[in-house]
Amino acid sequence: MKLDFSRRSRARVYILTVLGTLLCIGVAFAFDSYDFKTGEWRLGNRPINNVVIPLVLAGPFFYLLLSRVRQLAIAQHELMNVASTDALTSCLNRRAFTAMIEAYLDRVERAHVEAQGALLIVDVDHFKRINDSFGHDHGDEALQLVARTIRESVRDIDLVGRMGGEEFGVFLPGADPNRSATIAERIRAAIQAVVFSPKGKRHPISASVGGATFNHRSDFSRLYRLADERLYAAKRQGRNRIDLGPLPDKEGGESPPPTLH
Repeated sequence: MKLDFSRRSRARVYILTVLGTLLCIGVAFAFDSYDFKTGEWRLGNRPINNVVIPLVLAGPFFYLLLSRVRQLAIAQHELMNVASTDALTSCLNRRAFTAMIEAYLDRVERAHVEAQGALLIVDVDHFKRINDSFGHDHGDEALQLVARTIRESVRDIDLVGRMGGEEFGVFLPGADPNRSATIAERIRAAIQAVVFSPKGKRHPISASVGGATFNHRSDFSRLYRLADERLYAAKRQGRNRIDLGPLPDKEGGESPPPTLH
């Protein structure tokens, strides 16, 4: 079992409190035992005070100080989560999703290693009909179901973000085109199987998925642009399907034929 020693850990408070108190006891013994006139070390008249006083004063002081630091760290962590998470779906918000992908691509480029992966854009089909027919509360419920279904359909290392409205983004680091297509199809099929029953009546849900795969240097804007193009191609083909294509080697180059399902 790995010990959590982060700033938010209670174990950190206890351990540092003990260490700080022991340090104060050691310093107290050092000052009490050293004779500045003779330059010799000897035990003071009441050495027990060197233990009791630090325990009474230093222990509570370190505990209160470190507990306050822990509370501030927890508050900071919660604020960061709020700032990076979509409140409705608990997915990453668009800004955090984009920033994390850009950071990953930059890190791969600096490391001079070959990278591959895919960016998927998932859009709920005919979502406006849900809002118009059942109201926005049930529309929010549908988005929450879709978001949970997407998260359950991907790997632990994959990123899921809400791009806005009924559109979600999924980033698949390290996934080759075949695996990317498999995950995209898993997401599509899982959304189609979702049980959504507003006002006691089941209403079908489906989604179209567009994706851009890559195996060379890239950036988020190019990946998103191609994934978005593939998404609209999937919708033109009848919706409830996936359309994936590889990113061209150069800006403006022709993309190879898409992968349709």
